[in-house]
Amino acid sequence: MHLNKWIQACIYPVALALAGCTVGPKYQRATAPTPPNWSAEAPWRAAEPKDGIPKGSWWSLYQDPVLEQFEKQALDANQSIQLAATRVEQARDLARVQVAAFFPSVTTNPSAARQRLSGNRPAVGTTVPTAAITENVLQIPFQLSYEADLFGRIRRNVEATNAQYQATAADLENVRLMITSDLASDYFSLRELDAEMGDVEEAISYDQKGMTLVNNRHAGGVASGLDVAQQATVLEAARAQLYLLQQQRATFEHAIATLLGTTAPTFHVAPAPLKQEIPAVPLGLPSDVLERRPDIAEAERQMAAQNALIGVAKSAFYPSVLLSGGGGLESADVTRLFNASSTFWSLGISAAETIFNGGSLHAQLDFAKAGYQGSVATYRNTVLTAFQQVEDGLTGLTTLADAAAAQQRAVDESQRFLNIANDRYVGGLVTFLDVVTAEQTLLTNQRLATQIQGQRLITSVLLVKALGGGWDRRDIDVLQVRPSAKSLVQQ
Repeated sequence: MHLNKWIQACIYPVALALAGCTVGPKYQRATAPTPPNWSAEAPWRAAEPKDGIPKGSWWSLYQDPVLEQFEKQALDANQSIQLAATRVEQARDLARVQVAAFFPSVTTNPSAARQRLSGNRPAVGTTVPTAAITENVLQIPFQLSYEADLFGRIRRNVEATNAQYQATAADLENVRLMITSDLASDYFSLRELDAEMGDVEEAISYDQKGMTLVNNRHAGGVASGLDVAQQATVLEAARAQLYLLQQQRATFEHAIATLLGTTAPTFHVAPAPLKQEIPAVPLGLPSDVLERRPDIAEAERQMAAQNALIGVAKSAFYPSVLLSGGGGLESADVTRLFNASSTFWSLGISAAETIFNGGSLHAQLDFAKAGYQGSVATYRNTVLTAFQQVEDGLTGLTTLADAAAAQQRAVDESQRFLNIANDRYVGGLVTFLDVVTAEQTLLTNQRLATQIQGQRLITSVLLVKALGGGWDRRDIDVLQVRPSAKSLVQQ
């Protein structure tokens, strides 16, 4: 701890003093069009400070224990999340590589040799060799080199890689948000199919009773064979719908298994009723989305990295200065290797500057500037897409709430229609075709009501996702690689 403080208090300021100026533009976040409020009408409102989507576990809004268990399992075992996490580690290590340039490089190459020098070797100065010599040569040399960052090349590289590190961390959070929201959407789609299958099974049970009634009436000579055929058609059609729903359910079950990092053949989800309550989602202001969406944070950090790379490109127009030194021990006799007279040393400084290179440096600078402009466009497009997705979610939930109320009234009327048709058929006032039509109408409306409820839940998930899932960019702002004592003594 004390050594690390000494590094930060002494060596790092010395490095900055040797560094001089930092060329390149100072970073400022690009502006993006931001509306003052959402256009959605009541009951949506801006969140109060005490409100908010639960951080790190937004799915708890739905109060579904099975969903919560699945989400936790996905965070631990999903392979896309694991891959994104390894990219964060790689980005951090790359930043460490650039930070290492703040420190001098020290190398050594000890050697021991025994050699025979020719008696006819060239003269050294005025000394003319008279005989061959056999001798030992023992060396323990050390070389030191340090690049003085006079124009900020190293600092801009560190700035760029730290921004990339933060962008990769934001990407990890975005992958987590995508996986957890996809899992919730698939889960509610599966539950919606469970409810639809319940509607169809209920219709099949009703149709079987109707089949019994028609067969009895046909046996008594009251109903015709046409009535029997019509009811059998309705019954078999309902069974076919059930088989198709079972196939769709299996597809979503397999998708959930993959998101959970488990094999599809061994994974099964027990049927359960569809949740009816749609949770209230705290909105916040549009400006809050800029701080809460990990994809926006990723695009902004990529923009910062591209800005720093402009500085790297500009620093290439200035000379690079290298401080070097060497020293060590050299002797022909191992017993005198560590004597003061066996020491040697050297100090030096060199500078390198490009004079002509066919415009390569200007081309690299233009390339860096174009990269920055591209990152600005990506950032602004990401912001616009975020606002679109939030508005889509708000509009969808409002419209689907109205549709759900209207569809429930349609279900109630369909049930009344079927009751009247049955009574009139038993009374001989209508043909059985009226009953068949009423049965089909009721099942269609029941399934549509269930589909709307499932879509409301999925749309609410998409709205939570569009708002960032309770994430906050302060989680990545603290991620930076800085010089430390450990870096000084590491290879």
